Amino acid sequence: MLDVLVIAPHPDDAELGVGGAILKLQQEGKRVGVLDLTSGEPTPHGSLETRARETATATEALGLEWRENLGLPNRSLEATLENRAKLANVIRREKPQWLFAPYWEDAHPDHAAATQLVEGARFWAKLTKTDQPGQPDLSGEPHHPTRVYYYYCVHLKLAPQPAFVLDISDVWEQKLASIRCYESQFITGRPTNPSFLDRLRDEAAYWGKSIGTAYGEPITTREPLGLARLDGLV
Repeated sequence: MLDVLVIAPHPDDAELGVGGAILKLQQEGKRVGVLDLTSGEPTPHGSLETRARETATATEALGLEWRENLGLPNRSLEATLENRAKLANVIRREKPQWLFAPYWEDAHPDHAAATQLVEGARFWAKLTKTDQPGQPDLSGEPHHPTRVYYYYCVHLKLAPQPAFVLDISDVWEQKLASIRCYESQFITGRPTNPSFLDRLRDEAAYWGKSIGTAYGEPITTREPLGLARLDGLV
């Protein structure tokens, strides 16, 4: 079973949005898994084989022991009842306490649909008496993750106001190494100046500066956060 399940519309979204959080959680001894909803293909510079190879390399770079792909269609991801049941069944099987989902506002339809899908599946995963006519079957015992956190990997020029910023200074280089694994998407496929990775570093440095550290990762929630103690604050 997993402690934390990160749900990503495409391979590379988890690394971009919460690669640092994944590494920090694993440092704390939590079992973290990533569920990619689609293959991420087609893209202008990739292929199914290339993307699968890059994902495997990035998974190794993050030290993940659990990663699966739900096999939903790229570019036409929808929060249908059938897809909701598929995701709810993974949640019931792995029983994570926390879910990480994409931020709910995005220009990319797959990202917006992924958020709706995660929220619907979280609710469905706790249901009993699920053998209803006309609805997809659910397998396994009911389970309800206690928290959903939202990460920023958006295609809008937003000025986020996160609930908190996680200090990822000590794992920044490892996060960057995992993103570099997607060479077709961020290196050979994006020959810009400044480069995509330079801008990514600048964004992480901006969030780090906001909390007085070298690098940070913004995360938000829809629900209030409760603290039992204050000594974890930066």
